[in-house]
Amino acid sequence: MGFTEILGYSAGVITTLTFLPQVIKTWKERSAKDVSLWMFIIAATNEVMWIGYGILKDDWVIILTNAVVLILSVTMIGLKLKYK
Repeated sequence: MGFTEILGYSAGVITTLTFLPQVIKTWKERSAKDVSLWMFIIAATNEVMWIGYGILKDDWVIILTNAVVLILSVTMIGLKLKYK
């Protein structure tokens, strides 16, 4: 694995961590009052598009990173609807 792949996977790990604190906080507090539903709907839509792009480019860094962020986005949408 070369520098480019290491950089890509490292950036992917950090990207996937961006939504994790919000998911954990919402889960623990059982409240999504201050969370924007539209932000996560837009993010989920964006992740689907990035996954499609990654598939077309055959780029596993893009596919895996955005698949994890999509899971987190959909989780937040579910939590927002559950704790509304």
